[in-house]
Amino acid sequence: MTQPPNQPPSGGFGAPQDPQQGAAPQPPGQPPQAPGQPPQAPGQPPAPPSGAPQPGYGYPQTPPATQPGYGYPQQPGQPGPYNQPGPYNQPGPYGQPQQPGPYGQPQYGYPQTQPQFPGAPGAPGTPPDGGSKNPFKGKPGLIVAAVAVGALVIGGVAWAVVGGGDEGKKKKPTAGKSDDPKPTGSAPVNPGNGDGDGGGEQEDLNAGRQPGESKVLWYKEAPKVPGSGADANGMWVKGDVAAKAAFKEINSYNVETGKSAWPTIKFPQKICGTTPTPTADGKIVVAYKDGLKDDAKCSQIQVVDLKTGDKGWNKPVKEEGLFDFSSNVDLSITGDTLMVGRSQSGTALRMSDGKKLFVSDKKDEGTCFPSGFAGGKKMLRALSCGAGSDSEHDELQQLDPKTGKAVWTKKFPKGWQVGRIYSESPTVVYLNNEDKKQWNITTLKPNSSETRSEVSVDEKFAPECGGSTFLGGSLQGCLGATVDDKNLYLPTEASSGANEVVAISLSTGKEAWRTKSPLEESMLPIKAEGGSLIAYVNPSYDAGGQVVSIPTSGSHKPKTLLKNPEGTAEIESGFFSKDVDYVDGRFYISTTRLSGSTQGQEKLMLAYGK
Repeated sequence: MTQPPNQPPSGGFGAPQDPQQGAAPQPPGQPPQAPGQPPQAPGQPPAPPSGAPQPGYGYPQTPPATQPGYGYPQQPGQPGPYNQPGPYNQPGPYGQPQQPGPYGQPQYGYPQTQPQFPGAPGAPGTPPDGGSKNPFKGKPGLIVAAVAVGALVIGGVAWAVVGGGDEGKKKKPTAGKSDDPKPTGSAPVNPGNGDGDGGGEQEDLNAGRQPGESKVLWYKEAPKVPGSGADANGMWVKGDVAAKAAFKEINSYNVETGKSAWPTIKFPQKICGTTPTPTADGKIVVAYKDGLKDDAKCSQIQVVDLKTGDKGWNKPVKEEGLFDFSSNVDLSITGDTLMVGRSQSGTALRMSDGKKLFVSDKKDEGTCFPSGFAGGKKMLRALSCGAGSDSEHDELQQLDPKTGKAVWTKKFPKGWQVGRIYSESPTVVYLNNEDKKQWNITTLKPNSSETRSEVSVDEKFAPECGGSTFLGGSLQGCLGATVDDKNLYLPTEASSGANEVVAISLSTGKEAWRTKSPLEESMLPIKAEGGSLIAYVNPSYDAGGQVVSIPTSGSHKPKTLLKNPEGTAEIESGFFSKDVDYVDGRFYISTTRLSGSTQGQEKLMLAYGK
């Protein structure tokens, strides 16, 4: 978002309060970093100009000199990974640069990781997603020691803990006032302590709202959390209920009034995993710790009915092997199966009653171990195989959610790692090759391991991907990456000013169309529905954000659905690490990380409408 010259980012709900002394400078054009954090991975890299030959697997590229610290100049290309005739040494997507193909895009373009803050898992120094060669592959016993000394492994990749930039001290965010002092509408519900309509002085966030601006329907303040901070992952909207998880509790709100839909659910220990979306009948699942100690397991599984607040079954899920870590878990639902994903294993439970269905810990030959799971219409499993050997590679599988058996297996060449799943159905996977500083986005054919297309677009993309993919982090959950039955939609990177959203054909991998943000701020796709792409335009320091609808056919010109008030721009922009949704004409934004600030209660969630 655009900031006034020489000013730190506004806000502070979930942001650090004090600058880190002696921190390294940030790369230019990157999102704000918390003190003690490493630089963010930037947006996707450019491909060759339209009409020019595109690189294949491992094709050498020279990235712009203006990008320090990543996208290093490449050496001349080498023969394909197997040095034998076949698809990996032939012209085309896996070979040398005679035909278009994105394997060979410079890798200063892996998905951006949402900012992490003090107290986050692995803090200080949560590294960006992406990948470098993993020195722990084939040496699982070293992982324990590495975690103990502050190194992190993400998506099967080792990263050293490094320092972040010095942001400067944030001022306490407050609701700004318009020059027009005339308030319109009633004040939104102030929950006070996050438990409903609590006491305390009520703050009117609609004071000075201008004609044409949306109004704050309600806002919620976060529960008190330790000074080290706490996670607040999990936001769900279903029917008349919006629910939000934070620290050790789940609160529910009526979507129109903000009043409690059902009593707050409190857990004995902090929440450490949530399903990203509710089931068709409104069920969600959360995981919480089994104790207070730093090495407590994220093993307690609880089902919750969003409509009523009733608790369903609850049970512990144990680790299944020596190197099966469950400090955090990745929860996903496919049909009637809940997958509890961990670092090198996963346990499948039946959603209806919690019965254990199968354990997904390795392939039959014992050389491939899970590095992540994805759910939704399909259950997917990423595997890291042949660690430390000449045959080292990654694979992706579709699993039968009832039995765990593979429906198909997609093998990727050596050096290419499964980084994220942009969509499970259609299957769209982001891969990276840290050795070559390159990336790839591949779409597979329906119910098949065969490649349908590979993205070849002259652009750097910047979806926001939160959390690490190691120790239970999600392969899914990239804000700004979405699909429909024809296209993949990705936001471009813009260090300042407006960005664009690019529609990429799933059939060809080529650009179908693009449209520019209507404001001088970045625009992120949220969802595709009803022939339109719904997107969120970030706020600036003096203007609220917007929700826009972009027709997927015709002019592709964004149409404003909601224009959020200028008076709450500072609060809205203070959600550095965020979750957003637009449902039935209402826009919801919430934080996914609480800083533990002692300078007043943090904003947890806001709802806007007309």
